[in-house]
Amino acid sequence: MKAIVCTQYGSPDVFQLERVDTPVPGSGEVLVKVHAATATTAGLSARTGKPVFARLFSGLTKPKHNILGVEFAGEVVAVGDEVQAYKPGDPVFGMTGATTPGTYAEYLCMPESGAILPKPDEVRYEDAAAMVEGGLTAINFLCNNAMIKPGQRVLIYGATGSVGTASIQVAKALGAEVTAVCSAVSFDMVKSLGADHVIDYRTEDFTTNGQLYDIIFDTVGKRSFAACKDSLTPDGIYLDAGNPATILSMFWTKMFGRKKAILVATYVRSASKIKKDLVELKALIEADKMQAVIDRYYPLEKIADAHRYVETGRKKGNVVITIDHGDGHIAS
Repeated sequence: MKAIVCTQYGSPDVFQLERVDTPVPGSGEVLVKVHAATATTAGLSARTGKPVFARLFSGLTKPKHNILGVEFAGEVVAVGDEVQAYKPGDPVFGMTGATTPGTYAEYLCMPESGAILPKPDEVRYEDAAAMVEGGLTAINFLCNNAMIKPGQRVLIYGATGSVGTASIQVAKALGAEVTAVCSAVSFDMVKSLGADHVIDYRTEDFTTNGQLYDIIFDTVGKRSFAACKDSLTPDGIYLDAGNPATILSMFWTKMFGRKKAILVATYVRSASKIKKDLVELKALIEADKMQAVIDRYYPLEKIADAHRYVETGRKKGNVVITIDHGDGHIAS
């Protein structure tokens, strides 16, 4: 099968298109013909090895797994012994987990008990794959950790990325009043996703406008708990998806004060916990409360270009990787 192989940390140039053996499903596993994957900001660390602490999961001196990629949507083409939930021909979607990547390839083996579910009906493979990273991260932060409630005021900083666009939709689906922080050019997009209020970060600092929020979710790790705490209600929660420095604030606020800072890793949790959130995400998709936001598509062979674009920090929503199996079916 064709696969993008990465044997060292570095720039997108470390990616190499190679022919490798197609995996064979073992007992309790399914073989998925991958139609769509994604290139994400969070996923860049698996290629760069940065920040350095990420190497505890991806490999100390080089990637532990030569095939990267975490999110996927595709079709079951074979099953191992004792598989009960799936059969060849079933469309599926899900994620492998940060410690066991492998979606930048034509085929992928997944345990039946892993974070894999039947793909929602009437949803394209590209859209299903695109909603995984942002959707699971939003659900983990907003629901599992902040325990969001109807009527709460929620601010999403970095509202146009994959996590930001998903977080707007998750918060709205759960009855929150949502403020999106982004550039003015994206106001129409975030409003279409459900944002009640918008702030242009280039002309207004939300931390000085006198407004208070029950939850502030910094999806891009650009702000800090110290900068945001005065904009939180007395029992407010600051969520950070990308700044390791928040770890210190998290430990401090866990012991002192009512306002809390939270930083968690969504993809290094157990498969059972991730699958639970995937069930919630699928329910939101099927209830038409979650839609995919896709900026660009790249074929598997252009994965380096996809990563270069993600590194610019200018993507809106998701970058989808499509896989042509040479049978006239790229994705649908």
